[in-house]
Amino acid sequence: MDGGWTASDAAVLLRVPTASDDKYSRGVLGVRTGSRQYPGAAVLGVEAAWRTGIGMVRYLGPDRATDLVLHRRPETVTVDGRVQAWLIGSGTDAATRSPEETAALRAILAADAPVVVDAGALDLVAGAAAPIVVTPHDREHARLREALGLPTTPRDGDRTAAARETAEALGGSVLLKGSRTVVATPGGWTTVLPEATAWLSTAGTGDVLGGVLGAVVAGAAAQRRLDAELLGRLAATASLLHARAAALAVEAANGGPIAALDVAERLPAAWAQLRRR
Repeated sequence: MDGGWTASDAAVLLRVPTASDDKYSRGVLGVRTGSRQYPGAAVLGVEAAWRTGIGMVRYLGPDRATDLVLHRRPETVTVDGRVQAWLIGSGTDAATRSPEETAALRAILAADAPVVVDAGALDLVAGAAAPIVVTPHDREHARLREALGLPTTPRDGDRTAAARETAEALGGSVLLKGSRTVVATPGGWTTVLPEATAWLSTAGTGDVLGGVLGAVVAGAAAQRRLDAELLGRLAATASLLHARAAALAVEAANGGPIAALDVAERLPAAWAQLRRR
């Protein structure tokens, strides 16, 4: 059944800090993204997380990516420590992942903190103990379904039914990216988000979405225990926020083309607009 997720629904999950908050109560996101081949994915995800209203970002990644992250966001912490949620996989390739990195990612997926799983970490999610939300595009979704023993092609091309089936088999929530993003939870809740601007079909915008979702999840996890059903609602919220930031970026460009960093830079204004609902 379509949950009909709206901006007003999303606004409830966007928390304004109070005078009693500190960086830990606002949420700490651990990030293991980026690679030697794709260091920019780390920069985009970390940038988006900071601009979505989080208390701290801990980035743990390759040296070059770490240097670029710190150059862009010097407030980022680059040592391991306490986190409330994780973002993993953006800008990585399972085919070139080291055994040490595989072991680190498996340990994250075996722990208690909720995990946003993107791109190059999707091959590790089957059997994860942590609450998870995966963020594949259609081709990645097909590979994930194959790994779960599901048909790779949705019946009748129904992306919503396919996402729901994947979520049930996975035991975690699914954010299926596309011009019409679909979110599904293992309990059967689904929603199809309004069509986003076509200018979002450019490199790096998925990395920005990962950072937005990671921040939203970490902020919520700092206040309460999260399950897969709430993760689905948080994923829908992040998708709306990401789409609104893209619309604001296009507006600032007078209807012209945008790049991924433009979307990240409009996130505070998009957050404020949604929260006013």
